[in-house]
Amino acid sequence: RPHLVPAAALRHREAADGSSPGHEAEAGGGSPAVPGRPRTKFSAAQLQELERSFREQRYIGASEKRRLAAALNLSQSQIKTWFQNRRMKFKRQTQDAR
Repeated sequence: RPHLVPAAALRHREAADGSSPGHEAEAGGGSPAVPGRPRTKFSAAQLQELERSFREQRYIGASEKRRLAAALNLSQSQIKTWFQNRRMKFKRQTQDAR
């Protein structure tokens, strides 16, 4: 009879060694946040508009998120994630400056 491993233990082991069944490890380590979705490379125009919006307001509202997503041809979740990441970058920059 084969040895049965609880699913939680299997997930823990996969997390520890960075592997998962049926998925090859990527060169450079780590796996994408959403499997099968490549990292978004923002264009200079998209970044310029995102940065402009961030300078005006660090937290984006639902209507502005919809407007930016439509104007920049990005998903609302990409806009939300960009703002989250940009706030963390801002926080690191301001802490380093002190």
